Amino acid sequence: MNTLFVLLQAQGGNGGGSMLIWLILIFVVMWLLMIRPQQKQAKKEREFREALKKGDRVSFSGGIYGKVHEVAEHTIDVEISNGVVVTVEKSMVQPIPEQPAAKK
Repeated sequence: MNTLFVLLQAQGGNGGGSMLIWLILIFVVMWLLMIRPQQKQAKKEREFREALKKGDRVSFSGGIYGKVHEVAEHTIDVEISNGVVVTVEKSMVQPIPEQPAAKK
């Protein structure tokens, strides 16, 4: 608290207080625009990976599509073709994005 008081006095009284308010305001805006959306996206992806079950359709980060064959704690087995099953880390699996309906 003493350090804050010294900083405010060094800035010329009220000028330092407004500087502190601006710094806090900048931090809040950055949190709202950058950090919070990233946290929401990470939570959504984590919930998707925890809810994976046999038969779900997924894609890999490399663009390969497949169907979940078996789920383990940190890995999943994905069938990418008839009889071809690969084991991948859960972190490399993404939901298949919804395709918008084609216009006629």
